[in-house]
Amino acid sequence: MSEYVLDASALLAMLQNEPGAEFVQKKLQNSVISSVNFSETVSRLVRHGMPENEIQDLLNLLGLEIIPFFSEQAYQCGFMSSSTKSTGLSLADRACLTLAQQLNRIALTADRAWMSLSIDIQVEMIRK
Repeated sequence: MSEYVLDASALLAMLQNEPGAEFVQKKLQNSVISSVNFSETVSRLVRHGMPENEIQDLLNLLGLEIIPFFSEQAYQCGFMSSSTKSTGLSLADRACLTLAQQLNRIALTADRAWMSLSIDIQVEMIRK
């Protein structure tokens, strides 16, 4: 069973060998990702100039379980917008958090703004 829900920032840190990459690598086998965060990861890799076939090959090798974004998450994500407005969380950020809440898992992120949230969702930074 998965223990973690990956934010796109965490997955990208690992893929781009940024600080925190090793931490994410150790958690990868026990992680899932929202289809919204997966799409954000793909978008960022495209913007960095990686060819589509390389993106697919790379991400397929990870074997990550991609959790579809359904109506219940969409509602919760939308409802969360007012309580997270001050930190500037994006739709993808809130999608990660709502999935972590739904699955009762830990959200892994590189985004320090999440640490100031007053929500009942466990968040872990990939960089200390």
